[in-house]
Amino acid sequence: MLVAIAIIGGSVGPVLMLYGLRGLSGVAGALLLNLEAVFTMMLAVTIFGERFSAREAMAAVIVLAGAVLVSLHGGPVRGERMAAMTIALACLAWAVDNNLTARLADRNAVDIVQFKAMTAGVGNLILASATGRALPSLTIIAVAAAVGFVSYGLSIMFDVYALRYVGAARESAYFATAPFAGAIAAIPLLGQGVAYNEAAGGVVMAAGVALLIAARR
Repeated sequence: MLVAIAIIGGSVGPVLMLYGLRGLSGVAGALLLNLEAVFTMMLAVTIFGERFSAREAMAAVIVLAGAVLVSLHGGPVRGERMAAMTIALACLAWAVDNNLTARLADRNAVDIVQFKAMTAGVGNLILASATGRALPSLTIIAVAAAVGFVSYGLSIMFDVYALRYVGAARESAYFATAPFAGAIAAIPLLGQGVAYNEAAGGVVMAAGVALLIAARR
């Protein structure tokens, strides 16, 4: 199961996300990552037997409706529907990852993160080499390693603890707050504006996340 987690969550998901981001604005890409929460809930309830209240189910539907709004008007800003679909597939991969990890959440979180990071890292290096990609400069490698330590290493470790205590379905509710931070950061960091459909979709998604967290309480 650990190997499946490493491949699906550590390799398939990130590769799909990077391809999707090539055709999307940073704001749209970040907002669409809310689909991970919806897919995680769906799998947790339909396949892995977790229970969900009617209010939580309604919240998931609202988040999904927000994702549809982001994808209106022929695709997100400076992107295409295919890019949005690729992001959605990445979210589905991470939803599978979340639910499988929840089955192992009682194990040592650091061990899980180490195995997943090392396996996925080696696999991605092999994939990059096989497709003719050259290694970047040492500066880029150092910066990437620092970002990965925080965004993947510490993040995944804390996420494993969350899965242990609240389960995959409800963990996704709290995790769904992250895309909003990414969307907000994209505006000053990338110098991007916000389209009307992105703003409307973000508001709808925020309402769904707020309802989900309130239902959990």
